[in-house]
Amino acid sequence: MNFDEAVAVFIRHLVSEKVRSPETVRAYTSDLRNFRTYLEQSAAEKELKKVDRIDQFHVRGFLAGRFGKIKKVSAGRKLAAVRTFFRFLLRERIIETNPAAAIKAPKPEKTLPKALSVDEMDRFFSRNPDMTKRDTAIFELLYSSGLRVGELVSLSVQDVDLRNGWVRVIGKGNKERYVPVGSRALDALKQYLTVRAFIATRTGALHDKGKLFLNLRGAPLSSRSIRRILKSCLDTAGLARDASPHAFRHSFATHMLYGGADLRSIQELLGHSSLSTTQRYTKADLGRLMEVYDRSHPRSGVAGKREKNTSRSRASDREME
Repeated sequence: MNFDEAVAVFIRHLVSEKVRSPETVRAYTSDLRNFRTYLEQSAAEKELKKVDRIDQFHVRGFLAGRFGKIKKVSAGRKLAAVRTFFRFLLRERIIETNPAAAIKAPKPEKTLPKALSVDEMDRFFSRNPDMTKRDTAIFELLYSSGLRVGELVSLSVQDVDLRNGWVRVIGKGNKERYVPVGSRALDALKQYLTVRAFIATRTGALHDKGKLFLNLRGAPLSSRSIRRILKSCLDTAGLARDASPHAFRHSFATHMLYGGADLRSIQELLGHSSLSTTQRYTKADLGRLMEVYDRSHPRSGVAGKREKNTSRSRASDREME
């Protein structure tokens, strides 16, 4: 079996048997397409004709060619995609060994989640007075409930319970969870649903598959469209242009932690399978506490320096007198 045929079989497996989300399928497809491009450029034609001719040196070369060009976490994701692909082929007896099995993923950088402050979130909504009802509902819901953008675009109208104030979410691994929705997000959703009904009626049932968020043609809104809309709104509000929809999820978790929520509760709300993933936000919280400490404690060094400058200023004032 050649490479393209093997990829097609694998993708069908992800869609029909594993029931992976469209975002996950797109990610796997993109990573395997990158691997194919590498094989075309650096490997002999026979490697593409026979997938069982691909060995660990091809995989190592693929990753090495991206070293320094992409983040380590992205390189790790690409390796995971290739490894899962070959693991599937091994299980189906298409190949005899997994050439990626013994290759270790690069250790990712320890970075804190990017989040907007409470003031920045207020500025985002207050400085976008012309935001449509749909877009207001999107960003209020992302911030109110900490959804992944892939989870948000997958929502159907039936997933939202306006009366009880919660939303049903299908997260990673096809896991179901129920997440509370704040009052502002609920109000925004109620206003948008009236607009959605009009769009669905005007465009007919051709595109309407029950998805909650639609574009003007009545088709389900994509993650890419939400990122584009967000960039425009961030520019209007004068905020960081590199913030992504995921920053709303990080902001949700960080602000919940600031407000006194415990990690286990935040873990359930975010749909994290491991508490260690949620614990990243304690580091973000520690950073905030360090800033408060530096500003406030007389022995912090920063506060001490400020106190020293104040004393010098007072002495100077006395000399002037």
